[in-house]
Amino acid sequence: MLNFQVTGMTCGGCVNAVTRAIQSQDSQAQVKVDLTTQHIELNTTLSIEKARELIEEAGFPVIS
Repeated sequence: MLNFQVTGMTCGGCVNAVTRAIQSQDSQAQVKVDLTTQHIELNTTLSIEKARELIEEAGFPVIS
């Protein structure tokens, strides 16, 4: 389980962008996004570095 604190997520489109980015590399990944707290929880086989890279490429800076 990976956890990230991000900035800039405001809507369902943001959730979909992050989910698509992660699932493009791990189609079985489970992505849970909380827009209120700007928190992403992933159940994935991806490394923390790769997951962070994909989230940031989707347009959401990871702050922790």
